[in-house]
Amino acid sequence: MATRIPQRELRNNNAEVLKRVAAGESFVVTRNGEPVADVVPHVATSRPPRFPETHTLLSEPDSRLDRGKWLADIRDGDNFIDDDPLNSRA
Repeated sequence: MATRIPQRELRNNNAEVLKRVAAGESFVVTRNGEPVADVVPHVATSRPPRFPETHTLLSEPDSRLDRGKWLADIRDGDNFIDDDPLNSRA
């Protein structure tokens, strides 16, 4: 259960409060007796790859993805993209 502390105590003793948070303790900060914030230990999260299928394909040594063809397709696409949208008005 979190320890309730007034905002004033957090302001005056922030180093001590954060030391206790780092040790695993949690606090509910109050203003005029009303809870306004939770101060809790940080939990690191790992984010999965945005495109898991592509990530898997790229990381496998015997990948089904032909890297040379993929790169050629990207470069070939540059030939069809007009970088200047105002060029046709000239």
